[in-house]
Amino acid sequence: MTTAKDLFIIAMDPRPEHAVGQGDLSLALAGAELIDLIGAGAVTVDGDRIVPGGPPAQDDRLLGEAAARLTRQPPYERIEDWLWRRGRDLSATYQAVLEEDGELTRKRSGRLSFGPERVEPVDTPSRRRAAGRWERKDPVLSALASVVGMDGGRPDDQPGLDDEAVTTVVAAVHEAVMELEAVRQRRTIEAAAFANLWRGP
Repeated sequence: MTTAKDLFIIAMDPRPEHAVGQGDLSLALAGAELIDLIGAGAVTVDGDRIVPGGPPAQDDRLLGEAAARLTRQPPYERIEDWLWRRGRDLSATYQAVLEEDGELTRKRSGRLSFGPERVEPVDTPSRRRAAGRWERKDPVLSALASVVGMDGGRPDDQPGLDDEAVTTVVAAVHEAVMELEAVRQRRTIEAAAFANLWRGP
């Protein structure tokens, strides 16, 4: 399992403190993939640019897909641009792949068989591994989860990141999530103003 898959599984936890928007999660998943590619030696970070190296060491379909989509000609792609490009609908992609792999299942909530359907992790070794990383306060997983509001009041004494490239990626994810939130707020204000215009004095 990759950091992105671990992050997605943690995000599927039904507890309210883990609730996260799909857009925010997609950006964080793209960041998690980039961090795994850095760890595998498939890319390096030069300033705010992603410099491709060799192929990823681990055999993971989604990580391989991410590596295949890297810009391999200079000037290389900026981290922020990668997050927006790769992150488009990425949470839906992860959900589909994890369901296909038997890591997620669909369940009806409530007592009625026709109640709303929700997706939740299956109790597999992968889920236990993700939960273990979360309980150990894995620095990378904790940092990405915190960026999208999944910290749930976790203590501030979490271990810090000791890799400059990883820190750069996490900071870029944070900026992208803040930008997305600003867009949401602007659209809400515009929608309210439009509604008031039609409602009249």
